[in-house]
Amino acid sequence: QVQLVESGGGSVQSGGSLRLSCVASGFLYSTSLMGWFRQVPGKEREGVAGIWTGSGTSSYSDSVKGRFTISLDSAKNTMYLQMNSLKPEDTAMYYCAAAPRRIGFHPPPLSGSDYTYWGQGTQVTVSS
Repeated sequence: QVQLVESGGGSVQSGGSLRLSCVASGFLYSTSLMGWFRQVPGKEREGVAGIWTGSGTSSYSDSVKGRFTISLDSAKNTMYLQMNSLKPEDTAMYYCAAAPRRIGFHPPPLSGSDYTYWGQGTQVTVSS
């Protein structure tokens, strides 16, 4: 049974930092596509960052490039999203997503349709 469990959300002031974690289980973590998405009520889900767990190749949306960093700890089957220089517009529910048995070296896709499994989400609130 595939499980993705996010943690690390919270409230922070503009300019602050947070680190989100996603612990994965139930699938072969080492050859997967994984990513972070966010959604604000009434708006479309946005792909924030993606990574191939096999090659480590990553990609970012233009809105977070240079501020967010996606990373892996393969020993812990955990993916992270380090978020720096947070802005009020980063406020959203953040979701971890995965697509097992995928290998790639090109920039990972940031479309939700490319991912199969989703976590329950963790809320990030940035105040001005």
